[in-house]
Amino acid sequence: MTERVLTQRELNRALLARQLLLERKRLPIARAVERLGGIQNQYAPNAYIRLWSSIDGFTRDDLSRALRRRTVIQGTLMRETIHIVSRSDYPLFAAGIRRSGQEWWRRVNKVPQQLDMEAFARRARQFLRGTTRTRAEIEEFLRDNDFPRASLWGFAHWIDLVRVPPAGTWEQRRAHTFALAEEWVGPLDATEEEGIEHLARRYLGAFGPAPQSDIAQWCKVPATKLKPVLGRLELRRFRNEEGKELVDLPRAPLPDAETPAPVRFLPTWDATLLVHARRTGILPDEYRKIIFHVRRPQSMTTFLVDGRVAGSWAFENGRVVLEPFERISRGVRGELEQEAERLAAFHA
Repeated sequence: MTERVLTQRELNRALLARQLLLERKRLPIARAVERLGGIQNQYAPNAYIRLWSSIDGFTRDDLSRALRRRTVIQGTLMRETIHIVSRSDYPLFAAGIRRSGQEWWRRVNKVPQQLDMEAFARRARQFLRGTTRTRAEIEEFLRDNDFPRASLWGFAHWIDLVRVPPAGTWEQRRAHTFALAEEWVGPLDATEEEGIEHLARRYLGAFGPAPQSDIAQWCKVPATKLKPVLGRLELRRFRNEEGKELVDLPRAPLPDAETPAPVRFLPTWDATLLVHARRTGILPDEYRKIIFHVRRPQSMTTFLVDGRVAGSWAFENGRVVLEPFERISRGVRGELEQEAERLAAFHA
């Protein structure tokens, strides 16, 4: 049977639908975060802005409350970056990436296999048990206990830590207070295989249809571990316009290519703009070097017009200032200005 070919515009609309960027939905915070495949949150306001663009009626306190109530969790997960994920997703995500992260850390930092990291982990776990600790306290402990200095925080590949609110919230933006995930979330007893399968399902639900290599790139799990897990899943198969195979979950949304896409505002480091989603055309290649630049480690906040990045924005002196990268029609500019006013009110 000939596989259906999906155009870039169809892939774009699928991404927007799954990322809740075609229309705002009324959803619980945890459910929305699951739909998005988690939110990369290197800068604490990012998740608030991202959810504001996706959830009807969202307020800043909604996310701060969810973090306090532990329905969503903030910790270092995919690609060694801070993410906000649902409480039920956290143990599976952590299990899926843990061993691959350990192997990557040893390889990159040239740490020999004979160095017993489990022994370090036991001592660090005892230090952290029953408490919350600041970044400074943890680093002092690691230095005092001869942890390999090539990468002090590499120990977190053996011990799962969460960021404890109010640290890492809109109100207190530094994510500098930590606790053991097993005490904050509950048992972390999922297997690596269960975790990898869950990561694959969440990725396709949030970013699919996609090549298998994009899933591996997003979660930083080697393709050799991912491929046998995907082989056991029931998946739809498509081709892109270049003939590359794409896989997807059954019954995941595939809107018509001509589905209207409203203007939307995105925070820095939004996952839809990273290389794994390049196939969707949401970030035109000529703008990629503007958004992600060595002199701009936080990337840039952006706005979308017709499902693609068309400029950047900044909150300055109580208002959202727009910097288009291209000519914007009068009608679209009016829509952008209305959305910018709502975003400025959200910041106030």
